[in-house]
Amino acid sequence: MTRLPNFLYVGPDKAGSSWLHEILLGHPDVYLTPAKDLYYFDRYYDRGLAWYASQFRDARDEAVVGEVCQDYLFHPDAADRINETLGPVRIMVSLRDPVERAWSSYLYMRKHGIGPDTFGEALRSRPELLEHGRYATGLDRFLRHLPREMVHVALFDDLAADPQAFLDSVTGFLEIERMPLSSKDLEARLPAAKARSVHLASLARRSADWVREHDGAKLVGAVKRSPLVHRTLYRPIDRAAVRPDPADVTTVRNALAPEIASLERTLGLRLGEAWGW
Repeated sequence: MTRLPNFLYVGPDKAGSSWLHEILLGHPDVYLTPAKDLYYFDRYYDRGLAWYASQFRDARDEAVVGEVCQDYLFHPDAADRINETLGPVRIMVSLRDPVERAWSSYLYMRKHGIGPDTFGEALRSRPELLEHGRYATGLDRFLRHLPREMVHVALFDDLAADPQAFLDSVTGFLEIERMPLSSKDLEARLPAAKARSVHLASLARRSADWVREHDGAKLVGAVKRSPLVHRTLYRPIDRAAVRPDPADVTTVRNALAPEIASLERTLGLRLGEAWGW
Protein backbone atom coordinates (compact mmCIF):
# COMPACT_ATOMS: atom_id res chain seq x y z
CA MET A 1 0.00 0.00 0.00
CA THR A 2 1.35 3.42 -0.99
CA ARG A 3 2.22 5.63 1.94
CA LEU A 4 1.43 9.32 2.22
CA PRO A 5 3.69 11.93 3.85
CA ASN A 6 3.93 12.49 7.58
CA PHE A 7 6.40 15.36 7.11
CA LEU A 8 6.47 18.41 4.84
CA TYR A 9 8.96 21.24 4.41
CA VAL A 10 6.66 24.03 3.26
CA GLY A 11 8.96 27.00 2.63
CA PRO A 12 10.31 29.45 1.96
CA ASP A 13 12.63 29.19 -1.01
CA LYS A 14 16.26 30.33 -0.80
CA ALA A 15 16.50 29.28 2.84
CA GLY A 16 18.34 25.97 2.66
CA SER A 17 15.60 23.73 1.27
CA SER A 18 17.80 22.22 -1.47
CA TRP A 19 20.54 21.41 1.03
CA LEU A 20 18.04 19.91 3.46
CA HIS A 21 16.47 17.79 0.72
CA GLU A 22 19.86 16.54 -0.45
CA ILE A 23 20.94 15.58 3.07
CA LEU A 24 17.70 13.91 4.15
CA LEU A 25 17.67 11.84 0.95
CA GLY A 26 20.64 10.02 2.47
CA HIS A 27 19.07 9.29 5.86
CA PRO A 28 18.04 5.61 6.22
CA ASP A 29 14.95 6.49 8.25
CA VAL A 30 13.63 9.03 5.73
CA TYR A 31 11.95 8.70 2.35
CA LEU A 32 11.70 11.92 0.37
CA THR A 33 10.57 12.26 -3.23
CA PRO A 34 13.68 12.25 -5.46
CA ALA A 35 12.87 15.77 -6.66
CA LYS A 36 11.76 18.58 -4.40
CA ASP A 37 8.86 20.88 -5.23
CA LEU A 38 6.02 18.61 -6.34
CA TYR A 39 3.68 21.62 -5.99
CA TYR A 40 0.71 19.30 -5.47
CA PHE A 41 -1.07 21.30 -2.77
CA ASP A 42 -0.86 24.51 -4.77
CA ARG A 43 -0.56 24.42 -8.56
CA TYR A 44 -1.22 20.71 -9.27
CA TYR A 45 -4.01 19.94 -6.81
CA ASP A 46 -6.41 19.11 -9.63
CA ARG A 47 -4.30 16.06 -10.52
CA GLY A 48 -5.91 14.26 -7.60
CA LEU A 49 -4.76 12.16 -4.68
CA ALA A 50 -3.89 9.10 -6.78
CA TRP A 51 -1.28 11.12 -8.66
CA TYR A 52 0.14 12.54 -5.44
CA ALA A 53 0.26 9.13 -3.76
CA SER A 54 2.11 7.70 -6.76
CA GLN A 55 5.01 10.05 -6.03
CA PHE A 56 5.66 8.03 -2.85
CA ARG A 57 5.31 4.57 -4.38
CA ASP A 58 8.94 3.68 -3.58
CA ALA A 59 8.59 4.39 0.15
CA ARG A 60 8.95 1.31 2.33
CA ASP A 61 9.15 1.17 6.12
CA GLU A 62 10.96 4.47 6.72
CA ALA A 63 9.88 6.31 9.87
CA VAL A 64 9.53 9.56 7.94
CA VAL A 65 7.92 9.95 4.53
CA GLY A 66 7.79 13.43 3.12
CA GLU A 67 8.47 16.06 0.54
CA VAL A 68 10.17 19.43 0.32
CA CYS A 69 8.12 22.11 -1.44
CA GLN A 70 9.04 25.74 -0.99
CA ASP A 71 5.71 27.28 -2.04
CA TYR A 72 3.15 25.67 0.29
CA LEU A 73 3.78 28.30 2.96
CA PHE A 74 2.44 31.03 0.67
CA HIS A 75 -0.51 29.49 -1.15
CA PRO A 76 -3.76 30.57 0.55
CA ASP A 77 -5.32 27.09 0.29
CA ALA A 78 -2.31 24.82 0.81
CA ALA A 79 -2.52 24.50 4.60
CA ASP A 80 -6.23 23.61 4.45
CA ARG A 81 -5.64 21.12 1.65
CA ILE A 82 -2.77 19.49 3.52
CA ASN A 83 -4.87 19.16 6.65
CA GLU A 84 -7.81 17.69 4.73
CA THR A 85 -5.62 15.24 2.81
CA LEU A 86 -2.96 14.20 5.31
CA GLY A 87 -4.35 15.15 8.69
CA PRO A 88 -1.86 16.33 11.33
CA VAL A 89 1.65 16.02 9.89
CA ARG A 90 4.96 17.49 10.96
CA ILE A 91 5.67 20.78 9.22
CA MET A 92 9.01 22.57 8.86
CA VAL A 93 9.94 26.08 7.78
CA SER A 94 13.36 27.71 7.54
CA LEU A 95 13.30 31.48 7.94
CA ARG A 96 15.79 33.84 6.32
CA ASP A 97 16.11 37.61 6.46
CA PRO A 98 13.47 38.57 3.86
CA VAL A 99 15.86 41.06 2.26
CA GLU A 100 18.50 38.38 1.75
CA ARG A 101 15.88 35.86 0.65
CA ALA A 102 14.42 38.22 -1.96
CA TRP A 103 17.90 39.17 -3.17
CA SER A 104 18.90 35.51 -3.46
CA SER A 105 15.70 34.78 -5.37
CA TYR A 106 16.47 37.66 -7.73
CA LEU A 107 19.97 36.28 -8.35
CA TYR A 108 18.39 32.91 -9.09
CA MET A 109 16.09 34.54 -11.63
CA ARG A 110 19.00 36.25 -13.33
CA LYS A 111 20.97 33.02 -13.28
CA HIS A 112 18.19 31.47 -15.37
CA GLY A 113 17.80 34.45 -17.67
CA ILE A 114 14.47 35.49 -16.13
CA GLY A 115 13.18 38.88 -15.04
CA PRO A 116 14.36 42.50 -15.18
CA ASP A 117 17.95 43.71 -15.11
CA THR A 118 17.78 45.37 -11.68
CA PHE A 119 16.58 44.26 -8.27
CA GLY A 120 14.41 47.36 -7.92
CA GLU A 121 12.60 46.63 -11.17
CA ALA A 122 12.14 43.01 -10.10
CA LEU A 123 10.56 44.08 -6.81
CA ARG A 124 8.03 46.14 -8.75
CA SER A 125 7.24 43.56 -11.44
CA ARG A 126 7.64 40.27 -9.57
CA PRO A 127 5.25 40.32 -6.58
CA GLU A 128 6.44 36.91 -5.38
CA LEU A 129 9.75 38.45 -4.28
CA LEU A 130 7.88 40.22 -1.48
CA GLU A 131 5.02 37.74 -1.07
CA HIS A 132 7.48 34.97 -0.25
CA GLY A 133 8.68 37.03 2.67
CA ARG A 134 5.25 37.02 4.35
CA TYR A 135 6.26 34.30 6.79
CA ALA A 136 3.81 35.21 9.54
CA THR A 137 0.78 35.07 7.25
CA GLY A 138 1.77 31.67 5.91
CA LEU A 139 2.74 30.21 9.27
CA ASP A 140 -0.55 31.31 10.84
CA ARG A 141 -2.46 29.26 8.27
CA PHE A 142 -0.65 26.10 9.42
CA LEU A 143 -0.90 26.90 13.11
CA ARG A 144 -4.69 27.03 12.77
CA HIS A 145 -4.54 23.28 12.19
CA LEU A 146 -1.51 22.17 14.18
CA PRO A 147 -0.15 22.52 17.70
CA ARG A 148 3.05 24.52 17.91
CA GLU A 149 5.14 21.43 18.71
CA MET A 150 4.32 19.95 15.30
CA VAL A 151 5.81 22.94 13.48
CA HIS A 152 9.60 23.17 13.41
CA VAL A 153 10.85 26.71 12.81
CA ALA A 154 14.50 26.75 11.78
CA LEU A 155 16.66 29.74 10.90
CA PHE A 156 18.80 29.92 7.77
CA ASP A 157 21.44 31.82 9.74
CA ASP A 158 21.86 28.74 11.94
CA LEU A 159 22.41 26.57 8.88
CA ALA A 160 25.07 28.96 7.62
CA ALA A 161 26.79 29.10 11.01
CA ASP A 162 26.61 25.43 12.04
CA PRO A 163 25.11 22.96 9.54
CA GLN A 164 25.48 20.02 11.91
CA ALA A 165 23.55 21.72 14.70
CA PHE A 166 20.91 22.78 12.17
CA LEU A 167 20.51 19.18 11.00
CA ASP A 168 20.51 17.89 14.58
CA SER A 169 17.52 20.12 15.30
CA VAL A 170 15.71 18.65 12.29
CA THR A 171 16.42 15.01 13.13
CA GLY A 172 15.44 15.70 16.74
CA PHE A 173 12.15 17.19 15.58
CA LEU A 174 11.53 14.15 13.35
CA GLU A 175 12.53 11.78 16.16
CA ILE A 176 15.06 9.90 14.06
CA GLU A 177 18.73 9.05 14.52
CA ARG A 178 21.28 11.85 14.43
CA MET A 179 23.10 12.02 11.09
CA PRO A 180 26.75 13.14 11.23
CA LEU A 181 27.67 15.29 8.24
CA SER A 182 30.64 14.48 6.04
CA SER A 183 32.83 17.12 4.43
CA LYS A 184 30.97 16.43 1.17
CA ASP A 185 27.66 17.07 2.92
CA LEU A 186 28.93 20.41 4.16
CA GLU A 187 29.68 21.42 0.58
CA ALA A 188 26.36 20.19 -0.82
CA ARG A 189 24.81 23.66 -1.05
CA LEU A 190 24.94 25.02 -4.59
CA PRO A 191 26.70 28.40 -4.69
CA ALA A 192 25.19 31.50 -6.19
CA ALA A 193 25.92 31.51 -9.89
CA LYS A 194 25.38 33.41 -13.11
CA ALA A 195 24.39 31.84 -16.40
CA ARG A 196 27.25 31.28 -18.83
CA SER A 197 24.58 31.53 -21.53
CA VAL A 198 21.33 33.25 -20.57
CA HIS A 199 19.47 31.62 -23.45
CA LEU A 200 20.75 28.14 -22.61
CA ALA A 201 19.95 28.52 -18.91
CA SER A 202 16.47 29.82 -19.71
CA LEU A 203 15.86 26.88 -22.05
CA ALA A 204 17.03 24.46 -19.34
CA ARG A 205 14.62 26.02 -16.84
CA ARG A 206 11.66 25.84 -19.23
CA SER A 207 12.54 22.26 -20.14
CA ALA A 208 12.63 21.29 -16.46
CA ASP A 209 9.21 22.86 -15.92
CA TRP A 210 7.80 20.92 -18.89
CA VAL A 211 9.26 17.61 -17.68
CA ARG A 212 7.92 18.23 -14.15
CA GLU A 213 4.44 18.96 -15.50
CA HIS A 214 4.54 15.66 -17.40
CA ASP A 215 5.28 13.55 -14.31
CA GLY A 216 9.04 13.65 -14.68
CA ALA A 217 9.92 15.03 -11.24
CA LYS A 218 12.37 12.20 -10.59
CA LEU A 219 14.36 13.09 -13.72
CA VAL A 220 14.30 16.79 -12.81
CA GLY A 221 15.74 15.95 -9.39
CA ALA A 222 18.60 13.92 -10.85
CA VAL A 223 19.52 16.62 -13.36
CA LYS A 224 19.34 19.46 -10.82
CA ARG A 225 21.72 17.59 -8.51
CA SER A 226 24.27 17.04 -11.28
CA PRO A 227 27.50 19.01 -10.68
CA LEU A 228 28.32 18.63 -14.38
CA VAL A 229 25.09 20.33 -15.42
CA HIS A 230 25.68 23.14 -12.94
CA ARG A 231 29.27 23.70 -14.10
CA THR A 232 28.21 23.67 -17.74
CA LEU A 233 25.37 26.17 -17.41
CA TYR A 234 26.64 28.55 -14.72
CA ARG A 235 29.67 30.34 -13.35
CA PRO A 236 29.94 31.38 -9.67
CA ILE A 237 28.85 34.80 -8.41
CA ASP A 238 30.86 36.62 -5.75
CA ARG A 239 28.05 37.48 -3.31
CA ALA A 240 30.26 39.89 -1.37
CA ALA A 241 30.87 41.95 -4.50
CA VAL A 242 27.25 42.00 -5.69
CA ARG A 243 24.84 43.55 -3.19
CA PRO A 244 21.36 45.14 -3.40
CA ASP A 245 20.95 48.89 -3.57
CA PRO A 246 20.20 50.40 -0.11
CA ALA A 247 16.97 51.91 -1.45
CA ASP A 248 15.77 48.46 -2.46
CA VAL A 249 16.67 47.09 0.96
CA THR A 250 14.48 49.80 2.49
CA THR A 251 11.63 48.91 0.13
CA VAL A 252 11.65 45.28 1.27
CA ARG A 253 11.92 46.18 4.96
CA ASN A 254 9.09 48.70 4.81
CA ALA A 255 6.81 46.25 3.01
CA LEU A 256 7.48 43.35 5.37
CA ALA A 257 8.04 45.02 8.75
CA PRO A 258 4.49 44.16 9.96
CA GLU A 259 5.10 40.51 9.04
CA ILE A 260 8.29 40.40 11.08
CA ALA A 261 6.59 42.04 14.07
CA SER A 262 3.78 39.47 13.92
CA LEU A 263 6.28 36.63 13.58
CA GLU A 264 8.21 37.84 16.61
CA ARG A 265 5.03 37.78 18.69
CA THR A 266 4.13 34.28 17.50
CA LEU A 267 7.58 32.75 17.96
CA GLY A 268 9.00 34.83 20.79
CA LEU A 269 12.14 35.54 18.74
CA ARG A 270 13.81 38.90 18.12
CA LEU A 271 14.20 38.34 14.41
CA GLY A 272 14.34 41.97 13.34
CA GLU A 273 17.26 42.58 15.65
CA ALA A 274 19.03 39.42 14.49
CA TRP A 275 18.59 40.45 10.86
CA GLY A 276 19.72 44.03 11.43
CA TRP A 277 16.37 45.68 10.71
